[in-house]
Amino acid sequence: MAPPTSADGAVAVSIGSFPATLEAARARRLAELGALAVMVAWSFNFVTVKAAISAVPPVGFAFVRFLLAGLLLLAITRWREGSVGLPRRVAIRVGLLGGLGFGLYQLLWATALSLTTAGTSSLLVATTPIFTLLAAVATRAERGHRLRYIGAIVAFAGVALVAAGSGLRVDGAGLGDVMTIGAAACWGWYLALSAPLLATYSPLRLTTWAILAGTAVLAVPGLVELATGDLSAVGPRHIAAILYSGIVAGGLANVVLFRAIALLGPSRIANLQFLVPALTIVLAAILLGEPILAVQAAGLAVIVAGIIVARRAPSGTAAGRAGPEPPPLIEA
Repeated sequence: MAPPTSADGAVAVSIGSFPATLEAARARRLAELGALAVMVAWSFNFVTVKAAISAVPPVGFAFVRFLLAGLLLLAITRWREGSVGLPRRVAIRVGLLGGLGFGLYQLLWATALSLTTAGTSSLLVATTPIFTLLAAVATRAERGHRLRYIGAIVAFAGVALVAAGSGLRVDGAGLGDVMTIGAAACWGWYLALSAPLLATYSPLRLTTWAILAGTAVLAVPGLVELATGDLSAVGPRHIAAILYSGIVAGGLANVVLFRAIALLGPSRIANLQFLVPALTIVLAAILLGEPILAVQAAGLAVIVAGIIVARRAPSGTAAGRAGPEPPPLIEA
């Protein structure tokens, strides 16, 4: 069919779609700003948790934090999607993944944060994309490629540089670094193994139940810590830290990020995650007095380089299986 023309033969241009186009562009801009705000919120969360666990036991803090986040997301899921349930088979799988990604992860990360600095912790957690790629290859969700292996080697060289700032010890800060790397591995495997479920269920619903499953894992050690620990130093600022970490960084931030991923795609959002370590180091220096070490800056640069190399490997699945997208976030 020929396009409509005016009396002088010029092609008529319809402007009816302009408002919709402008609205879509506005929504994308707001989504990007929201994703940037999430990165700032998570950077601040490293500092918030580090300061709070001086008075609140770390696992107890994590338990209360994710209990709040899980209940909030449960309410949001019910409001947005009209229901919250999962089939029994899927619920069991999500429960196991949540125990890994939110339960064991938090046991390691929150405890490690009491032994190492907030800046170092954020740098080591930045290796999560490498663990996700390795997990995808190991489970044959993606084909192996030399760039993935080279990227992993380069990124872990960056980890070694960051750990060198702690003297590569196996106690104190060094032990905290090792535990943080273990936490990053847990989160990477969680992302890789849960990615296939996103083809059927919304990220909001899956994350809600994964967080609640992780909270169940944290319940016993968390409640024991809270019951036996000395909470005499807990004050209003520590309560505020729990509320911020649970409701803002743990709950609302995920909802905002889901919207950004839907509009902009996971790869675009993944690139923003490199802001988290840099922002955390600056915030920790300002608010906690942590020194900014040259070896940290060098380690961050090498970690980022390794991740970029690994991401340059051609995307592809193994045996026709759907492989996971690059991780869109650093969980904190």
